[in-house]
Amino acid sequence: MSPPVTVDVLIIGGGPAGLTAATTLARQLHTVVLFDSGSYRNARSKHMHMIPTWDHKDPAEFRAAAREDLKRYDTVQVQQTEIKSIVKQGDGVFVAEDANGRQWHGYKIILASGVDDIFPEVTGYDECWARAIYHCLFCHGYEQRGATSAGVLAVDWIGSTKMAMHMAHMAASLAKVVTIYTNGNEALAAEMAQALSVAGYENGQKYQTDSRAIAAIELTAEDDEDDDAVVAHRNLVRLRFQDGSQPVGEAFLAHSPRTRVKGPFAEQLGLELTPAGDYVVHPPFNETSVDGVFAAGDCTSMFKVGTRAVGDGAMTGAGVSARLQEGQMGTKAVF
Repeated sequence: MSPPVTVDVLIIGGGPAGLTAATTLARQLHTVVLFDSGSYRNARSKHMHMIPTWDHKDPAEFRAAAREDLKRYDTVQVQQTEIKSIVKQGDGVFVAEDANGRQWHGYKIILASGVDDIFPEVTGYDECWARAIYHCLFCHGYEQRGATSAGVLAVDWIGSTKMAMHMAHMAASLAKVVTIYTNGNEALAAEMAQALSVAGYENGQKYQTDSRAIAAIELTAEDDEDDDAVVAHRNLVRLRFQDGSQPVGEAFLAHSPRTRVKGPFAEQLGLELTPAGDYVVHPPFNETSVDGVFAAGDCTSMFKVGTRAVGDGAMTGAGVSARLQEGQMGTKAVF
């Protein structure tokens, strides 16, 4: 077994946030080890969006290109392995152990490993997730613009009038009619129908509600076509209902599942979490509740998109650099 390596920063996570943080730190000659477990929330997505020069391109190719860019910095190394545990020693140094049992030492930690999605208990949801169920209609849905109809799955934390209507308004930019499915919650359907009526919409006029309990959601196609004219006029998903009534096809469903931060690090390090399950971080540099531990990307906010992760990684990398330099110079930064 190789002896422990001690570096300035250990970055857990090889997505946009971690890669950007590593690049930022390299620009100030900090020594960095970035750990990439190979597990990505957007693994099923064939395209990422809103990233300048990378709009509608493969996220796997984005990661590969970013890792290639890192090769020009001799203070950064990338390890393709999962970190299983992190312990903070009495001297403030962090000890991380990877899946092979090797230990790595760092003066600072950046948690950029993202989140795991907690899917609602609806048969077929997992198969349709990211293929026909979209959590962000900035990230996906544009290719289905002009669709005859789309749906909003109003369950879990989206099962409120406020959240469901927010997603319905976004879906309505892309589809002629949006149906809000409450999966057997008749009270919510009635509340939403009332809200739509007050807003001046008649049932079926742009918006409608459906309170039938869902038996299953089925994937009928994937949005892997680059021909917009083809994608916009096909239903990617079908809903079957427990009462045996006629199944309904939709261009896509909008729903954002609950999430939890990936890995055991919150428990191991005693990190504070938000009610939504993300790390509590303090602006502008995303310092957590434990000194020396920072976080970046999807695990720090309900806004889990690539563009934000890139910005997050840059700010967090800059903040870690400032804290390291404080220690080296024996002074306190002005921020």
